[in-house]
Amino acid sequence: MMIDKLARNPLAMLLAFLLAAIAGAAIFAALRPASGAVDAAAVRAALLENPEIIPEAMQRLRDKETGKVIASQRASIVTPFGKAWKGAADPQVTVVAYMDYACGFCRQSLPMIDKLIASDPGVRVVFRELPVLSAESRVAAEYSLAAAEQGKFATFHDTLFAAGQLSQASIDAAIDRAGLDRTRAKAFIATPAAEQEISRNLQTAGQLGVTGTPSWVVGDRVLSGAVTLEAMKEAVAAARAA
Repeated sequence: MMIDKLARNPLAMLLAFLLAAIAGAAIFAALRPASGAVDAAAVRAALLENPEIIPEAMQRLRDKETGKVIASQRASIVTPFGKAWKGAADPQVTVVAYMDYACGFCRQSLPMIDKLIASDPGVRVVFRELPVLSAESRVAAEYSLAAAEQGKFATFHDTLFAAGQLSQASIDAAIDRAGLDRTRAKAFIATPAAEQEISRNLQTAGQLGVTGTPSWVVGDRVLSGAVTLEAMKEAVAAARAA
């Protein structure tokens, strides 16, 4: 399956070969004696004994390349759209959450986010819309941005996720619960601002190698999937130390 995926994505295949080559070069360099000769048997033995070397090297290179993307676009990644954030007003560390309202793992991550914010007053969580799962995802994302523009994001966000299955009915209920001005929201959605924000998020996610939701940017790292509170705290601590 992995080979098929790589074959359908030439860039991914090229990156995989490049990463493997770099990892192999590092292993050869580490095992090369002072004479400059390379003991092939020693290399093979090292790989068989420590097969985690290549994946670790590949992950480090991926993190390095991802860090470059984050550094070049940090302002647009960490700066919230309107009021689409929770936590510290003047953060020491910003956690960016790429989410889809149709995503069950995103919903499951909300208690972790609340606990993180409660336990660390220096953390801000910025929510970025990444509607990739359904047509309703796009509608929900647009109204979420409208809620952020009206300063009513938190209520809309929490209500819609709490509803469970995403539908037009649950979107309407979240609009009512948050007290959105529907006329103003529809007018905003019709402007280029909403389209540009969603398009930018999708483009940035692609550059970061994000393939699903939830995905997280913490410091110079990208984390994927439902993350435990302990793992997120570790990522925050590393970002703060850096």
